[in-house]
Amino acid sequence: MTQARKHPAAWILAALTIAALWLGREATAPGQALDKLPQIDKVKHDKYVEKLTDRVSFEMLPIPGGTYMMGSPASEKGRKPDEGPQHPVTVKPFWMGKVEVTWEEYDLFWVKKGAPKPVVDPKDKVAAISRPTPPYVDPTFGYGHDGFAALNVNHHAAMQYCLWISAKTGKTYRLPTEAEWEWACRAGTTTAYSFGDDPAKLDDHAWYEKNSDEAAHKTGTKKPNPWGLYDMHGNMAEWCIDHYQKDVYAKSPLDKPSLQPVVLPTANRYPYVARGGSWIDPPEMCRSATRRASSKDWLRRDPQRPQSIWWMTDADYVGFRVVRPMEEQANLKDLRSKITRESQ
Repeated sequence: MTQARKHPAAWILAALTIAALWLGREATAPGQALDKLPQIDKVKHDKYVEKLTDRVSFEMLPIPGGTYMMGSPASEKGRKPDEGPQHPVTVKPFWMGKVEVTWEEYDLFWVKKGAPKPVVDPKDKVAAISRPTPPYVDPTFGYGHDGFAALNVNHHAAMQYCLWISAKTGKTYRLPTEAEWEWACRAGTTTAYSFGDDPAKLDDHAWYEKNSDEAAHKTGTKKPNPWGLYDMHGNMAEWCIDHYQKDVYAKSPLDKPSLQPVVLPTANRYPYVARGGSWIDPPEMCRSATRRASSKDWLRRDPQRPQSIWWMTDADYVGFRVVRPMEEQANLKDLRSKITRESQ
């Protein structure tokens, strides 16, 4: 007689476990201490202010390393299929911008219309980096300039800004990976938002559909999350470095942490990941686990042919913030945007 016939209950349990793993992949392997996550390492680095000019600077906050469950549980209200299955992820410590990159910072990067083009010295790494073409509309969309997040810039433009600011400062700045962004947004929490599960409290922490009056707002005017980061749940959705894959979580192990996962950018223009809610979004889009994929629709009113790789026309709710790794992961060293005007 087989073991299954001797122990039918055990056979049924095994079958259910396999079904959970392969159909929903929401179960976790036995023996794993995943119920004790997140595990947060001790912070060993300090915040600092990066001064770009006498008048323009930004603050970088220390984000500890650690391990957490990335994604959302199947029971979370508003949850979408691309947020699961939840899976353990380990990230290394880094710094992150206290707020999104503002127009004052971004203006130093792009050359305004009518300004003389800089003479490029081959030895000048800052001047040699390609800059945005002039925008064809008011880039602020009339929402405001001083203290407002730079918006409607393409993924390529955000990548180039990071390259430029890295060359200018001598430090490694880049977009966050999806894993880093969600870790920083959650700030050690396991709830739908960094302040809990009740969307009624969102008014205190974010500019979103209900309270934004259909406009973007100055950065840092709502309450920060537990790690001091502002506007992680609203105001602007934010670019991550990752190319968007709907089923990428289904490829991650459930019984052991993935170390610093990332889906590397390609030469394709779309889709890339934007995280966090924005001023146009309902509460469910402002959750820590919400993912958003860019598309050609974000450029549909672009009069240029081929369409701009720098500016968007229909995503005035998308901005970005920078991170600086304490120790860069190997597959992100010297990473550059591969997008060109010929990219599809």
